[in-house]
Amino acid sequence: MTSIADETTQQSARKAYESIEPFHVLAYFNPGLRAAREDLGIDAHAFYVGARGAPLGDCDPSVVVSAFYNFSSSVITPGWEAARGAGLQSVADRRVQMLDDELRAILGERVNDPEIVELTARYTDIAASVPFGGRPLASAWASAAQPEQPHVALWHAIAVLREWRGDNHIAVLVNHGLDALDAVTFHEAEIADPTVRRRLLGRKLVQITRGWSDDDWEASVDRLVDKGYVARTDTGHELTETGLVMYRAIEAETDAITAPAWSGPDVDDLLDRTRPYVKAVIDAGVLPGTKKKG
Repeated sequence: MTSIADETTQQSARKAYESIEPFHVLAYFNPGLRAAREDLGIDAHAFYVGARGAPLGDCDPSVVVSAFYNFSSSVITPGWEAARGAGLQSVADRRVQMLDDELRAILGERVNDPEIVELTARYTDIAASVPFGGRPLASAWASAAQPEQPHVALWHAIAVLREWRGDNHIAVLVNHGLDALDAVTFHEAEIADPTVRRRLLGRKLVQITRGWSDDDWEASVDRLVDKGYVARTDTGHELTETGLVMYRAIEAETDAITAPAWSGPDVDDLLDRTRPYVKAVIDAGVLPGTKKKG
């Protein structure tokens, strides 16, 4: 951080990430997923990999492994091949249908708010203003056609910016020498400082969704121990002082790279206007760690 302005824009980037991420994550946690998978005849991994990776086009699985970064090739390769077999466009179309149904159920009468169209336009403008060099997944999403349904178009516009931040984060992880599973076990490590806020999946869910075995996990923790980033505990592993310093640096650097997207004067207003729709998703109780309200 070189100035107060830099710090302010980094804080805006962090606020944007925390504010809109739940709206994006709905695509991966909702009651309509089972029906979507069954309609296509593919499993959960194939639907996830195909739906998220579809904008990359009919490429070799190694490209998707690289873009997804912290997933095992044992999940990505068969999942991508199955999605290709079902038809990547069919998977993408079924994802849109699923999100249409889920958002209609969650938003109720708000689904017809003119505000949604205005928000979509603003997020699309932000995405058009940022650089996409070195950001393959975000670039692919930015090139994909927006869905016709306004509420799904809003999800798509947010997804472009979410994947853009994700590509930025991968660049920072690479710079710090944290590859694939090591990036995950590092992030999932316990932190003694209770003021550090994180979204954690937990070891079990990480291994199920990312395709890493117990042996893979333990070997990764061993590597981090050898580097002095974590120490083993009775309940798993915890960041050392060195590890915590690096964790904070990684988050700050990610925010710094992402800050240009959120440097406009109306960002706080934009996020405030988006908040009711994000809150509706959270209150629906379909995301991990949430409970249905109302």
